[in-house]
Amino acid sequence: MSVAVLLLLALGLLEAEGRCFFSHTQEYCVCYNLSEESLSVIIPSVVEFRGRELEKYVAFPISDMDPSTTEMLGSLVIRKIIFGELLVLEILPAILRFFSYTQVQELVFESCIFEERGNNEMASQDLPILSPHFHNICPPLMGHEQDFSSLSSWLETLQELAVTASHVTSLPCVIGRVFKDLCSLDVAQNSLGDESLMPTFCKGAFPQLQVLSLQNWTLTSYHRVCESVQLLPGLQHLDLSQNKLKADPSSSCQWKNVFQIFNLSSAGLDEVLTPLPPSLEVLDMSCNHLHAVATSFSSLKKLFLSQNMLQAAPSIKNYPMLDTLHVDNNSITELPWHEVKHLQDVAVAGNTHNCSCSGARGLQALAALGHLGQGWPQDYTCHSLPH
Repeated sequence: MSVAVLLLLALGLLEAEGRCFFSHTQEYCVCYNLSEESLSVIIPSVVEFRGRELEKYVAFPISDMDPSTTEMLGSLVIRKIIFGELLVLEILPAILRFFSYTQVQELVFESCIFEERGNNEMASQDLPILSPHFHNICPPLMGHEQDFSSLSSWLETLQELAVTASHVTSLPCVIGRVFKDLCSLDVAQNSLGDESLMPTFCKGAFPQLQVLSLQNWTLTSYHRVCESVQLLPGLQHLDLSQNKLKADPSSSCQWKNVFQIFNLSSAGLDEVLTPLPPSLEVLDMSCNHLHAVATSFSSLKKLFLSQNMLQAAPSIKNYPMLDTLHVDNNSITELPWHEVKHLQDVAVAGNTHNCSCSGARGLQALAALGHLGQGWPQDYTCHSLPH
């Protein structure tokens, strides 16, 4: 019996009738009620199981597997498994035990329902899975710290974690302290607001965190965010996009975090928030309502200001290290071509271009160098001097 069939038996997914659809590269397949006959001889690196109940998996005798079976499991080339639209019964500890014998590194649970029936024990294992992703799951796995006790040894080793669109309403301090090695945390599209920030990022929580996505929460206070992440000294990338942020003039918060990437796109901004972290290399403020940008950064390399209300581009002199400027879909009539000519990536499509001779020559020179971004030439039209 092939190792792939063994895996499918373990998951309880072999049936008399079934379908499995492989990508044209044979590297990805989506399976519905598999049959042994439908299994391809080429084992994909990504497998997706969708629309089944995984209760039979729990009964698989993992503890009684002989050495030959564990050796076969270890030969699997599957690196990522996606479980979608499934009823998951007491499954997480068991599934982690099973995959401790394989080379799988990433598990994704999408639109799954988790039901516990009182047995949540997990044997101590060296688990290879360091990047689980839970999307649109019910009930939420986070916010229930009492459910993590049997998984704490595994959670301590996680490097990346995503729990998105999963009705998370709180992240207690005690949970953050469990994730000792976590470098990346994505909790986008959840039901958290300003009051959740301080309890979440308390002293000792997420000590190694470098990448944090708070996208599409219900955040409004920019300075509350600034104050709340002070205890994340290793933070390098912060995503606050798709919130409705406003400044608080009475706040004296200064960013202590030396992070390089800041995403403030679609954040409801009418003006540039201050202060901004001083050592930024990438700043994204696209899809806002900005009329002007008068910032200055000695280290900034990439500035994204697409889909705003700018009538003039920011002065490139304020960004001596800049190599990328996106100001497409604004109301800019002409760029200072003598300033932007050294940039490697310029996007100016969808603006109200004044097609003077100098403006036309500047655009054509950038296009000839291959430095104009997507949209050239069809999205570059003249709004004055049409001839």
